[in-house]
Amino acid sequence: MTLLDTPLGRLDGSAATLGELTRGQVALVVNVASRCGLTPQYATLERLHETYAERGFTVVGVPCNQFGGQEPGTAADIAEFCASTYGVTFPMAAKVDVNGPTRHPVYEALTSTADADGAAGDIQWNFEKFLLDPDGTVVARYRPGVQPDDPEVTAAIDSELG
Repeated sequence: MTLLDTPLGRLDGSAATLGELTRGQVALVVNVASRCGLTPQYATLERLHETYAERGFTVVGVPCNQFGGQEPGTAADIAEFCASTYGVTFPMAAKVDVNGPTRHPVYEALTSTADADGAAGDIQWNFEKFLLDPDGTVVARYRPGVQPDDPEVTAAIDSELG
C-alpha cells in the first residue's frame, strides 16, 4: 500500500484516501487549526491553491487538536470557519492526531521525512507542511513557521509542476 492509498476521511465524514483528496496532483498537506496564532496561514494556503490549481496543484488541510486544544470544534464548525473566514476551497480531511500513539497512518509516513535541517520525527505545531509529488512521494517538509508562500516553498511547487 502506498501513502496515497492510505484511508483519510473527508471533513464531511465521507470515506476517502489521501490520493482521492490530492486527486493525482502535486499537493501540500498541512495540519491545520482554527484557533492558533498561525491560523492566518489559511489565507495564504488558499491563495497558493488558487494560484497553482490550474497547473495541477492542491492544498489538503488536515485538522488536528493536539496543540493547545486549538481545533476543538466539530467537523461542521471547522468547515464553517474555514469557508466563512478564509474562503477555503481546497480539500479538507477529517480531524486526526498527528503525533503520539494514536497518530494517523498518513502522519506515520509523513513524519519519517526530514526537514531542510535534516530533522525528522514528530510534528512540531499546527501548520507543518509536506509537499508531495503526484505519486505521493514526499518532496519536502516545512516547519510551522515557514509561510506557505515562502520562496523556498513556491520554488519547490514550481519545480514539481514542471
